[in-house]
Amino acid sequence: MRPRRSEGAGRQLGQSPHRPVRRAARQGAERVRRDFRLKDLYQSGKEFELTGRAMGFAALAMLTVIPLLIVVAAAGAATHHGLAVWVIYGMGLTRSSARSVVQLFSAPARVLDTTSVFSAVLVALFGVTFAGSVQAGFERVWGLPAGPWHKIWRQAAWLAALIAYIYASATVGEVTLRAPTETVSRVSVAVVLGIVFFWWGLRFLVGGRVSYLAAMPGAVATVAFLAGLRAFSTLVFEPLIATNAVTYGAVGTVLIVQSWLIGVGWVIYGGQLFGRWFHDGWLRSWADSGRGRGEPGCGEEGEPTPGGQSTPPRELGGVIGSSPARPSTPPSSPASSGAAGRCANTAAPAPRAGGHDGQAAEARRVPRSTVESSRLP
Repeated sequence: MRPRRSEGAGRQLGQSPHRPVRRAARQGAERVRRDFRLKDLYQSGKEFELTGRAMGFAALAMLTVIPLLIVVAAAGAATHHGLAVWVIYGMGLTRSSARSVVQLFSAPARVLDTTSVFSAVLVALFGVTFAGSVQAGFERVWGLPAGPWHKIWRQAAWLAALIAYIYASATVGEVTLRAPTETVSRVSVAVVLGIVFFWWGLRFLVGGRVSYLAAMPGAVATVAFLAGLRAFSTLVFEPLIATNAVTYGAVGTVLIVQSWLIGVGWVIYGGQLFGRWFHDGWLRSWADSGRGRGEPGCGEEGEPTPGGQSTPPRELGGVIGSSPARPSTPPSSPASSGAAGRCANTAAPAPRAGGHDGQAAEARRVPRSTVESSRLP
């Protein structure tokens, strides 16, 4: 019996060094989950219905934006393939899959010959509805009310900027595609263009109700997600296009392109969700602490009060990232030097003399000598 016990104790001693490691790993994972608030990000995407909105984005883009891009690419095509070159660059396709995409679109010369002025204007109006859908999604992400109807010109301007961004990115990729020494320049230009467009586009589309500081994380995240989508498309969509083109013909290629557009919608809305989550979790507290670093202990929003507690930060509504409202009471004379004197500047004035409180205040203001003289016979 004793040898068995010794063997069991030895086995437990042999396993004991691994338990602290597993416990530390679990604690580290729990700390990361708690500090980064990944559950909040998942919950916000679920409430936003990210997948459903991405599918709506893809369907509306196929019906409204793709025809407009076909006309624009045919009018300014550097090659004889028009929009097909843009799609191939965006999806990162090569060889047989690229040839399958080229077969989906007509030649640019034929597109220009069959396009009238009325049809071009109609296609442009349909594109504005796509911009309105994107604006509604951005306002939903940032918790903003719907913009006024007479600001529709912002949607048209944003759509024009979107087409210019796509044209510039595809042109840069096409020009420098065969020059290995210019790969770094091509990637840098594409990244800068993407960050500037999504950074400016969010604030412009919602009418300036989101600050530039709040819009920056979403722009960076969107560009990073687009790069990841392009890599995923090269690894997954490219062989699928080659296979479906043989099995289903042109319809199979269209299905893969539609799936890629769903990914684009997921990236655009997901980038804004990530930007809102990052802003609420880190940027807002950092900005509030930076604004209130000069006046500690005066009880402003998000800063510790003299009692040791902190007032909750202002809820998100209206303008994102704007400065907190200052008290409207007129400043009074400082009561003392230091922090108490600075806080006294924002204190409310004493109540005026009137009624019982006013009489008490007047009695406190009477000099002591006058009181003592009134007691004499």
